[in-house]
Amino acid sequence: MRIVIIAALAVSVVGCTRWSMDHHLNNAYRAYGVGDCQRVTLELSQVDRESRSRRYVQPEVSMLRGQCLEREKLFVDAAQTYQFIISQYPASEYAFRARARLDTLQQLGHYPGASAARPRPASL
Repeated sequence: MRIVIIAALAVSVVGCTRWSMDHHLNNAYRAYGVGDCQRVTLELSQVDRESRSRRYVQPEVSMLRGQCLEREKLFVDAAQTYQFIISQYPASEYAFRARARLDTLQQLGHYPGASAARPRPASL
């Protein structure tokens, strides 16, 4: 009987952590929807703390963080966040979305990208 109780408690703790992580992630999306990036950052930090053993959540958290950085006009930081997603999670849906965001930033002139012209000294 004790083993059943201990197992039930262990399962409930894991479920609570997952529920709490989802709750903070949902709150971050709601805050992003109303433009409150400070709240987004706070909620995402809560998700980071609770998701250390669940690495599959990290690309989604990083993507939302990058979008918020863009909204705050911190384009270089957003681009670095997108590059992190691409390098760490290359096969994920979020890597595809991060590449699209980098392309958009480049087209808008906020991110030089690989094809940007580089200044060279004049030849004599």
